[in-house]
Amino acid sequence: EVQLVESGGGLVQPGGSLRLSCAASGFTFWTYSMAWVRQTPGKGLGWASGIVSGGGMSTYEDSVKGRFTVSRDYAKSSAYLEMNRLEPDDTAVYYCAADSIVPEFSDPAQYTYWGQGTQVTVSS
Repeated sequence: EVQLVESGGGLVQPGGSLRLSCAASGFTFWTYSMAWVRQTPGKGLGWASGIVSGGGMSTYEDSVKGRFTVSRDYAKSSAYLEMNRLEPDDTAVYYCAADSIVPEFSDPAQYTYWGQGTQVTVSS
């Protein structure tokens, strides 16, 4: 059974930091590209960041560039999203997603596997 389990969300003040984790199981982790997708009530589902199966390339949505860092640990079959200088607009449910073939990271519709999501709230 494929599972993606996110953790690390919470309430943080503007300017603060959080580190999200995604523990993967049930598929060959090293052959899958991983992504972080976020959902807000007003803006819907939007892609934030992705990292290719080999880990050699990562990519970011413009609004998070320079603030977020995506990474993966093959030994732990896990992916991470380090989020710094958080802003109120970063408030969302963050989902970990995976697929073996990702022609375009920014299209959430192409991901086969999804986690249950973790809430991130940025507020003073």
